[in-house]
Amino acid sequence: MHATLQKFGYPGSLLHEGAHWCVLLRPQQVTLGALVLCAKSDVPALGQLPAAAFTELAEISRRIEDALRTFRPFDKINYLALMMVDPHVHFHVLPRYAAVQDFEGTAFPDTGWPGVPDLKQATALDETRRGRLHSALLDAFRLSG
Repeated sequence: MHATLQKFGYPGSLLHEGAHWCVLLRPQQVTLGALVLCAKSDVPALGQLPAAAFTELAEISRRIEDALRTFRPFDKINYLALMMVDPHVHFHVLPRYAAVQDFEGTAFPDTGWPGVPDLKQATALDETRRGRLHSALLDAFRLSG
């Protein structure tokens, strides 16, 4: 397990794991259901991933989109591969919503909609609510599988 997986809470934040990728609940919920899709390979560049990781990427991105639609229909989805601070290959997966979303009484605005996501704005969740969101997304991944 490399440092980027650890930073994003692996294994506690894990929602789905494949041979080459892990899907994690993103600690900062820029939009409701924000995820991190992190390569398990200890490499800093997309082009250094093994060929099999790209095959699995197609399958796992379909699984992510199905699970997120099961959890809460989104208007768009963004995959951001920034890798400026966290060096290993990973994507921030942000479901995008035209309207403010609510989860258990907490509002989740998409402050960048319809433009670029505003990564500096995130809805704070306490540990209990983050655990409930994690459980709800786990259920969505099970149902979409």
